[in-house]
Amino acid sequence: MQNFVFHNPTKILFGKGTVASIGDETVLLGKKVLLVYGSGSIKNNGLYEQVIQSLHSAEATIIEYPGVQSNPVLSHVHTGIELAKENNCDVVCAVGGGSVIDEAKAICAGATVQHDVWKFFTGKKSVRNPLPLTTVLTLAASGSEMNSGMVITNTETSQKFGFANKHLYPKTSILDPTVTCSVPADYTAYGAVDAVAHVLEFYFTTVDPYTPVQDRLMEGLIINAMESCDRVLQNLNDYKARADLMWTATLALNGLTGAGLGKVGFPMHMIEHSLSAFYNVPHGAGLSAVIPGWMRYHANRQAPRFAQFAERVFDIREGSVEKKAEQGIEALSAWFTKVKSPTNITALNIPGKDISKIAENAMTLAKVWRMKDYNEKKIEEILQKCL
Repeated sequence: MQNFVFHNPTKILFGKGTVASIGDETVLLGKKVLLVYGSGSIKNNGLYEQVIQSLHSAEATIIEYPGVQSNPVLSHVHTGIELAKENNCDVVCAVGGGSVIDEAKAICAGATVQHDVWKFFTGKKSVRNPLPLTTVLTLAASGSEMNSGMVITNTETSQKFGFANKHLYPKTSILDPTVTCSVPADYTAYGAVDAVAHVLEFYFTTVDPYTPVQDRLMEGLIINAMESCDRVLQNLNDYKARADLMWTATLALNGLTGAGLGKVGFPMHMIEHSLSAFYNVPHGAGLSAVIPGWMRYHANRQAPRFAQFAERVFDIREGSVEKKAEQGIEALSAWFTKVKSPTNITALNIPGKDISKIAENAMTLAKVWRMKDYNEKKIEEILQKCL
């Protein structure tokens, strides 16, 4: 295990009835609140009224900013930043899934500076004093509710970039599993895929050959993500299953899984970001289309690691190391199929002729993320295995 520092300052309020606390938690940080949310689903399921009532009870002044889309875009971030500045907002409250929380983080970062917020994403500027953020989570997926990362798409340049900064952790996040019961089956599955992908990135990119504590933690989270997702898909109103999936997705990317692993990367996300930048596919769907191909490309290069994954996650015990590695990939692909998430880019209507364009675009992010072991040829070869 490598040296590490684990620091996560986000306060979590988990369980039924916790949404009522968002007002008190938010006004501890400021009275003038920019309320950020999506296209209006929170109004259909009653969550909007709960949040508004809680904020009003806490005597907050509310400036609403709806319209965050899946795969949030820079232009909408810019407008939100101006709104926050014009109204002298001193805190942001995000009500939604990872897209809403990510955009809210970008607004927090941009509201206190004069330069373009995109400079944070390209590494030209560093976040130092953002507005504080509270969240009410509506989708088990990204882990943004308890981490310091965010992802935004610049539609003018077709770049979907992400980065993390220690100042961007939400101060308080409300996790009430009942809120997620209105999430449809497809996005429930895509969220579970995203959580699994976060763990797989660390699991397969660590260069430390001996990380037994972290291995068991990550393997357990993958199993829990799949099992709880299966239970939810059998009954979308299963509270216990929703709770298990919600907490699993949060733990998958809150810093614990990567602790002690040393240098790790996010190559599967790096490639998927290009897919959703060009084609605006759901993030989880894009990941399940990339993951099997990426795994096939790397399996022979680190067969023992892939065999361990197959043994511990899918109880595959027979055959050679190489055979077990192959069967583990097929078992994961079969689970993607079971939950109706695509297992190749063809299923997303992405033509093979676009592979070189996708790879070229992905390289811009690979350079920002300093992934020196990736080049266009390698990304193209991986994408060929994703057809």
